[in-house]
Amino acid sequence: MSTFKIHDIDSAPKNSQPFLEKSLQNFGMIPNLHGVLAEAPGALEAYQTLHQLFENSSLNNEELTVVWLTISVANECHYCVPAHTAIAHMMKVDPLITEALRNGTSMPTPKLHALHTMTLSIVQNRGQITKEELMDFYAAGYEKRQLLEIILGVSQKIMSNYLNHIAETPVDAPFQKYAWKK
Repeated sequence: MSTFKIHDIDSAPKNSQPFLEKSLQNFGMIPNLHGVLAEAPGALEAYQTLHQLFENSSLNNEELTVVWLTISVANECHYCVPAHTAIAHMMKVDPLITEALRNGTSMPTPKLHALHTMTLSIVQNRGQITKEELMDFYAAGYEKRQLLEIILGVSQKIMSNYLNHIAETPVDAPFQKYAWKK
């Protein structure tokens, strides 16, 4: 049983309140993850900053989804898989992509397959990828910039995936229809 509080604007530490207000503006709600992170204002700020930086990377919505869901499925995050599935639907990402990622089936294009494979290797091998994996990634049309952006996405998801395991963060109502279990 988790002992973590899910803060709202009134219960959060004063330095977290502006970040929760930003969550409310951006999402129309305060996601439970953000409410838990609010206990440590710096953690909430870091998560929101990483999220914004990753969203503003060179990756398109499909590619963002591949990275987010690849990491969250690999880490078996009960919260982030449904959350990023819902976000993907809001971003108009083809449901074939989200279902393939959630179910461990093939990506619909070779380029997305290369992105998924590289992301998964980075997570599973803690960044120790092979030269062959790197060459395959580049051959699919990606560059060093996208490799670094995957690492940015991993940084964001490590924060949320690990926290959600520890805090047993309940899945928000809008995401519950995308509930997922390995």
